[in-house]
Amino acid sequence: MAFESLSGKLNSTFKKLRGKGRLSENDIKEAMREVRLALLEADVNYKVVKDFVKIVTIRALGSEVLESLTPAQMVIKIVNEELAFLMGGTAEKLNISSKSPSVVMMVGLQGAGKTTNGAKLASLVRRQGSKRPLLVACDVYRPAAITQLQTVGAQLDIPVFQMGAGDPVEIAKASIEHAKKHGNDIVFIDTAGRLHVDEALMDELKNIKDAVNPAEILFVVDAMTGQDAINAAEAFDKALDITGVMLTKLDGDARGGAALSVRAVTGKPIKFIGTGEKLDAIEVFHPDRMASRILGMGDILTLIEKAEQNIDRKKAQELEARIRANKFTLDDFYDQLQQYKSMGMEDIAAMMPGVNAGALKNAKFDEKAFTKTGAIIQSMTPKERDNPSILNSSRKKRIAAGSGTTVSDVNKLLKQFEMMQQLTRSMSKGKMPAMFGKRQKIGRGKNPFFKR
Repeated sequence: MAFESLSGKLNSTFKKLRGKGRLSENDIKEAMREVRLALLEADVNYKVVKDFVKIVTIRALGSEVLESLTPAQMVIKIVNEELAFLMGGTAEKLNISSKSPSVVMMVGLQGAGKTTNGAKLASLVRRQGSKRPLLVACDVYRPAAITQLQTVGAQLDIPVFQMGAGDPVEIAKASIEHAKKHGNDIVFIDTAGRLHVDEALMDELKNIKDAVNPAEILFVVDAMTGQDAINAAEAFDKALDITGVMLTKLDGDARGGAALSVRAVTGKPIKFIGTGEKLDAIEVFHPDRMASRILGMGDILTLIEKAEQNIDRKKAQELEARIRANKFTLDDFYDQLQQYKSMGMEDIAAMMPGVNAGALKNAKFDEKAFTKTGAIIQSMTPKERDNPSILNSSRKKRIAAGSGTTVSDVNKLLKQFEMMQQLTRSMSKGKMPAMFGKRQKIGRGKNPFFKR
């Protein structure tokens, strides 16, 4: 999980500060030494760390902090603000040309994930911006690159333009004419990469750039490469004047140093992040939200956006009406579990304020437990699902036999459902559920649908 190590060390440092009440200069300087070490261990660029710690220290030693009634909170606030500023401050949008089609060049080294993430981005733009994207196969050197693009294009229902192993510059030119004829208003060009930066690669990319005049040149980089990611970004920026960065495999880098360094070193914004292998695992990069995640403050806005993408709006409105009428059923319970499963519970945990997402590092959604729950509920009559209170011992035996489970399994499910009912009752009365009122430690054993 991205920033897991850094987040843990920073929160440990701030916990010490909170325990001191009033802070002295020595307290703050000692805390800043620990922050500096945490950032360096997270593989953040040395100069970036030096400048960051210097600015935070100057601000933290001001009278605003030392004379505050809650100085530790003020220090955390400063670190949060400076982390967000370090990563760019605010989210940056994709550059869209006023002249259609708008062209986006995906560039980067081999293995960074240009092909798959270019397709993911095309899908995101179609979903959020109502665009009609076209994917273009200009990587004519890597074996199966064209096939890979066609495969992900088919999975996402996005058209792919290809001319086989021809001249990438000519393919790029032809794709623009194809887009104009077929009504595609945004074109994503998947370019070739190399294992290292070389002159031949850069010359080809420059020629494609000159031929299609892209509105956006996105440098795609694997976050797990650490400092090498920064060096590659500088090289591509020097040759092509990139307009933005997409960090991939951020979910697999526990350090996150590239995300904290690339903006400061190149001056170019991180616009998107790849957060997993699924074809919808891509997010707009929000520096302020990421800073909050790093400091354990959660990211409720992204959580809401993720929920909106995964939850059927009509179903959600119907469920809300039933909750308000205090009519939450076992069918509703099962629907909610299906939606949580599709969202990814580890992702949700990382966005919840105060939740120990690290405890879910190796957690997997337990398919067997989920399947068992479904089987039990499906073995009930509609009347029983609507009103589980009528389930006596004979009914439970029948349900257990029909679902291939035990009466004990049925009772466990009913207990979980009862807890969820209590939660929905409090919501229907306008009360905030207890889980949102205080910090929660969510880990193994709290959720029956997780396993290690």
